[in-house]
Amino acid sequence: MLGIILGLLVLMILAFRGWSVLWAAPIAALIVALLNGIDLLGAYTVSYMHGLAGFLINWFPLFMLGAIFGRLMDYTGMARSIAVGLSNLIGKKRAILAIVVSCAVMTYGGISLFIVVFAIYPLALNMFREANISRRLMPAAIGLGAFCFTMTALPGSPQIQNLIPIPYFHTTALAGPVMGITAAVIMAVFGYLYLIYRQNKLTTNGELFTEPKEEQESDIDETLPNVWISLLPLALVLLSFNLLGFHIIAALLCGIALILVLSYKKFRGYIKAINEGAKDSLLAIMNTSAAVGFGAVVQSVPAFTDLANILTDIPGTPLISLAVTVNLLAGVTGSASGGLGIALTALGEQYYEMALQTGISPQAFHRVATLSSGVLDLLPHNGVVLTMFAVTGLTHKECYKDLALTAIAIPLIALIVAIALASLGIY
Repeated sequence: MLGIILGLLVLMILAFRGWSVLWAAPIAALIVALLNGIDLLGAYTVSYMHGLAGFLINWFPLFMLGAIFGRLMDYTGMARSIAVGLSNLIGKKRAILAIVVSCAVMTYGGISLFIVVFAIYPLALNMFREANISRRLMPAAIGLGAFCFTMTALPGSPQIQNLIPIPYFHTTALAGPVMGITAAVIMAVFGYLYLIYRQNKLTTNGELFTEPKEEQESDIDETLPNVWISLLPLALVLLSFNLLGFHIIAALLCGIALILVLSYKKFRGYIKAINEGAKDSLLAIMNTSAAVGFGAVVQSVPAFTDLANILTDIPGTPLISLAVTVNLLAGVTGSASGGLGIALTALGEQYYEMALQTGISPQAFHRVATLSSGVLDLLPHNGVVLTMFAVTGLTHKECYKDLALTAIAIPLIALIVAIALASLGIY
């Protein structure tokens, strides 16, 4: 048991210090094996690599196609067109709302979080400048739209966090619709109200927009495709996946094909964009797979039975146990998909059996698992957080408090409400 706890601590500390999970996870896994008397070479070559490879086999096509879809939306200007169109519709005076809605539409349509950050930043910078809003609220606005309700709460989301639980609980992406929609409303409404409160407070204190230290060129005035045409690939992915019953891989392929057809005049850059998307997917899938490999080693040691009993015996509904487990692992790894993958690889079967034994719908387990992955994952060492601060030129000291309140504290409240609904038999 000490070995498992120490391994988790080492993984968290190394992640906080900026070590890549690609080699931090094997180190942590070997510590678990060493202190449990397991052969180190076997732990790495069998347990760890089998866990890593299993996740890679199951999810690589989705990661790759999702990344390519996002890159093509970015390259063709469709992502920017959506953001500009929505901001014009909502109005420059409501810059924060425009950014939140733009990010939400893009992520719910299947564009990866990293692409959204890069695509939205030039527009957000221009809108915050015109509305004279402090830039320190920009990461929180982007985070609320991209990393919260569209990623984990809204039923039908094609984001990976909403898809990983499907094979474990034999559900669909539409699982737990009432729980999900309720959680989404809580995140969106209270997150936005908090950001408006902070905007007013900063303005009152005289903290207004300041230019970035490094002058950044904005190309938001470039010729962009029609916003309605730009929305078609997102709509096609959502409709074919959720209404027509297409596999998510087929739905993404349809979306990619539509982008290629609609933007045929830019065909010369297709290969480069697709190549970049493929490269992006490799790092994303390998980081998550490495974390899952660590979970496979933990699952292989004798002490895992004791750990599983402790986690599954948490008082109250088993949904609380599931929420605690996923949150802890997402926080340790700094990854929603990584923490969710570890938790369900190790305990997915047990939780599904609990669902059958207790009479609680597997849909509730699916939605709670997904919601839980999007709470503590956004600790300071999260990869998307680090990327966003690098892109915006801001720091943890300036912005992390607001980001944490909108993307950690409020989603935690939404998770608690969702569990309460499930306890009442409302899914």
